[in-house]
Amino acid sequence: MTRSLRRPARGDSLIEVLIAMSLTAITALGIIGAQMWLARNERSLTARELATSIADSVAEGIRGDSDRDPVVTQWRTRAAALLPDGDVDVLDRGDGLHIAVVKWRAQASRGGEAMCAEPGVGATLACVTVAFAR
Repeated sequence: MTRSLRRPARGDSLIEVLIAMSLTAITALGIIGAQMWLARNERSLTARELATSIADSVAEGIRGDSDRDPVVTQWRTRAAALLPDGDVDVLDRGDGLHIAVVKWRAQASRGGEAMCAEPGVGATLACVTVAFAR
């Protein structure tokens, strides 16, 4: 009877463990990055939803009231409390057309969130605009 005099390979299991740990670490970093992206987008969408609701409320309040200053003051206070550096403004475009603008400080965007296109709002601010007629 012939016996095999082979020695078991001792370094193979160490390399396999290192490869498995590397793959686990890369996968974990990918999952953490995806969770951070989701959290950032969730905050952005929540802010945009609040701003849309505020802009709609401003438009409805001004449309039904002859004096717009109390309405704008009330919603400006609420926007400042609900949004980071939140502010409300109403622009008159003539011919009875008005635009309610709600703006807030947006997080640094990586191409995801469009900044405000209204003139004079600022480059680091996001905004929601609602046009309405009185």
